[in-house]
Amino acid sequence: MKIAVFKESRPGENRVAISPQVCTSLQKMGFEVWVEKDAGKNAHFTNEMYEQTGATVKSAADLLSADVFVQINVPTIEKINELPAGKIWISSLNYRTNTDVIDALNKKNIAAISLDAIPRISRAQSMDILSSQANLAGYRAVIEGAYHLDKIFPMLMTAAGTVTPSKVLIFGVGVAGLQAIATAKRLGAVVEATDVRPETKEQVQSLGGKFIEVKGVEVGSEGGYAKEASEEYRKAQREAVNKSLAQADLVITTALVPGRKAPVLIDDEQLSLMKTGSVLIDMAAEQGGNCTKTKTGEIIHVNGVKIVGSVNLPSALSANASELFARNIWELLKLMATKGEVAFDMNDEIVQGCLVAHEGTILLTSN
Repeated sequence: MKIAVFKESRPGENRVAISPQVCTSLQKMGFEVWVEKDAGKNAHFTNEMYEQTGATVKSAADLLSADVFVQINVPTIEKINELPAGKIWISSLNYRTNTDVIDALNKKNIAAISLDAIPRISRAQSMDILSSQANLAGYRAVIEGAYHLDKIFPMLMTAAGTVTPSKVLIFGVGVAGLQAIATAKRLGAVVEATDVRPETKEQVQSLGGKFIEVKGVEVGSEGGYAKEASEEYRKAQREAVNKSLAQADLVITTALVPGRKAPVLIDDEQLSLMKTGSVLIDMAAEQGGNCTKTKTGEIIHVNGVKIVGSVNLPSALSANASELFARNIWELLKLMATKGEVAFDMNDEIVQGCLVAHEGTILLTSN
């Protein structure tokens, strides 16, 4: 089978779905790999690098005769209309909110694999794009915060006196949150974190952070994600974190609920508690934001607080992000393809979790 790698069309996207290194691995599996011209340019992968692996660089139009198409982001309806019927599409699809995209793929009898829907189970960890990209995003969020903050992270002892370390508060202890904790600690900050899942306490402490407990009300997790918190929990959490929020120099929020608007973690009242000169990095900006004042893709100032509505943080680390994304796809294809031919085992829970449409039937819906 021929697998084609499209250049990303999303504004500001620097990643590419398949790296030169993974091209080699796919060819060993029996795939013939085609790559759109300059697809890897912004990730610092030249056309020549792909050709040296044995891949073929083609124009976008010439890719359409391939059997499998891969990219990172959700395809446009215009892109889907260009595709021949009966092919296989692999990318993030966010099927719960992009029903028009799923309908368009299904009408063309295109088997649609939604990489963001891969179940978060042990066997699928190597295929999990959400984890690989969130890991990098958590790191980048701290670097962004350090850039915007008007003070240094570590304690500094000088002849003129001692500079106290910055205080960092992180909401959400998933993959992104854990990496943010680790990065902030490495830079010398004093780190606190909170999460709806009490079982994350040990993880925070293992990285040298302090866990802010919300006692008496627990939420827990489901399917690898934190459950959506109740109003009772949110009230208890506000009370527990407000002291730390008022003292924090940098706040990073990471909470997301799949297919739904991001939960509000910092409301107007809490925002008023934050001190002048502090910075808020809202990693959930694209899904409505964890702060009531966040504006997607913008940097604003509210009462002396700088609020950064972060968008696509992994793209800022395009080389690493592309390599990890590509390996996720490779691991998935190792499950689904033998000798370069994709076949769907409908009894496999990973296939069941991410195959959105197949043979003219939509298998996963927003419900």
